[in-house]
Amino acid sequence: MSTQRTHHPRLTALGWTAGAAAAAGAGCVAYGALIERNWFTIREESLAILPAGTKPFTVLHVSDIHFSPGDHKKAAWLRGLARLRPDLVVNTGDNLSHPKAIRPLLAALGPLMEFPGVFVPGSNDYFAPRFKNPFAYLGGPSKLSDQGKRHPHVLDTASLHAGFGMGGWVDLANRAQSIPLAGIRFDFSGVDDPHLGRERYAGWPRGSANQHTAPHVKIAVAHAPYQRVLDHFTADGADLILAGHTHGGQICIPGYGALVTNCDLPTWRAKGLHDWSAGGRTTPVNVSGGIGTSRTAPFRFACRPEAVVLRLTARPGA
Repeated sequence: MSTQRTHHPRLTALGWTAGAAAAAGAGCVAYGALIERNWFTIREESLAILPAGTKPFTVLHVSDIHFSPGDHKKAAWLRGLARLRPDLVVNTGDNLSHPKAIRPLLAALGPLMEFPGVFVPGSNDYFAPRFKNPFAYLGGPSKLSDQGKRHPHVLDTASLHAGFGMGGWVDLANRAQSIPLAGIRFDFSGVDDPHLGRERYAGWPRGSANQHTAPHVKIAVAHAPYQRVLDHFTADGADLILAGHTHGGQICIPGYGALVTNCDLPTWRAKGLHDWSAGGRTTPVNVSGGIGTSRTAPFRFACRPEAVVLRLTARPGA
């Protein structure tokens, strides 16, 4: 005697729905890993913050390169950024994703180091990423302050920074420095990575007797845009703040945006140019969406990797 199996219509529909959802999810991961993470773009912004009588000035902001050996597409794109011929390059950290990445990274950035530059480090300039559940990123900011005590993959940060220095780029980790560029005095103040709790504020450069009245621009640089850092630099008179770290959310929902920022910055500020107010002052803040991803979570969705070109002009009425 044969037994005929009966299929419940509702269970069959649920099975088809679950299967379709799983297939769509797998397709999104494949797209994010194979296409979007290497679909590099350049975001352009304009800001009127220069002193009177100055010509336009171009800043190229790069961040979160997370370079690994074998990142050939990324290396080629980085080399190609030199065609933009920026007046200044600002690198806001997290350059590495592998202990053997320093030499190929410096080679890829070599053409850009023909231009003046400044930099600050991020946590992935000190420590290579460890494997962890990539979905843990959605749970909130990672806690890395004690990483140096137990991390098995400490990176050769000194060699990385020496390479930048030999290329003429200035280290701004907890330092302040004035640099004259294109007839403009730029006063820089930078901090070591706030995500590791290493920031120590150096104030603004001191030197000339008329430093406060002579035409100048104050630019603050940090890796991670924690609110305490933005508050400090804004209240302390910065004309512009540059940061990275967030990856623009890395995994975004079309029409909604980022789900996380990996710090205490609101998700709608995960990338882009926004105003920040503190201490009775307002300062524009550019948060880069970043160029790379962690080696342990190599995908992006609805959040293309980017470099940012900031075109600075004289203030209105100047």
